[in-house]
Amino acid sequence: MYKKEELRELEEKIGYEFKDKALIMQALTHSSFSNEQKINKFKNYERLEFLGDAVLELLSSRFLFETYSEMSEGQMTRMRSSMVCEPALAFCARDLSLGDYILLGKGEEATGGRKRDSIISDVMEAVLGAIYLDGGIQEAEKFVNKFILSDLEDKQLFYDSKTILQEKVQKAGKSLVYELVSETGPDHDKIFVVEARIDGQTEGKGQGRNKKSAEQQAAYEVLLGQKL
Repeated sequence: MYKKEELRELEEKIGYEFKDKALIMQALTHSSFSNEQKINKFKNYERLEFLGDAVLELLSSRFLFETYSEMSEGQMTRMRSSMVCEPALAFCARDLSLGDYILLGKGEEATGGRKRDSIISDVMEAVLGAIYLDGGIQEAEKFVNKFILSDLEDKQLFYDSKTILQEKVQKAGKSLVYELVSETGPDHDKIFVVEARIDGQTEGKGQGRNKKSAEQQAAYEVLLGQKL
């Protein structure tokens, strides 16, 4: 259960104070936690996530439509998909340390659910849904603009790092492979370390909770270092 100061801390981080505290509590409650409660059961975040997903699609679509006047429908669709996909929202959620505030059941906690992209990205959408219900579309837009659509160029580079790097490597006539160099931790909470190797030379290293995210981090490091 939450203490008042913990909720206040989160409200300060997101820049919005809820009139109805039950909404933010619901947005932070995983089904595994609510299912463990025998009495006074909490509602879980799934319905708010559904609403937040729709609000995010609307606001991100409007942002792209108004910001990129020359962009085609297909280009806007692809860019929106990269901005609101699971890894992208998890990336944004970690900036807020949102995982620290989630109410999880004991089993989900033990298997590393607090750090799982699928959960924290869902909670990000649920928080947006809660803000929309409590404060309306303008407050929801402030949240999206501040925490999802900010620093978009850098985030876009991160989201699309593997694709961008592959295109650059092919254009340069070189080869790119990702090599898993270490795998540590228990099965439910592993850390993977991957190297991005161009023509056999290690040019970037990344780590993540799965090989895909580790490869993404490695590619991002190569691009930031302007190795090509």
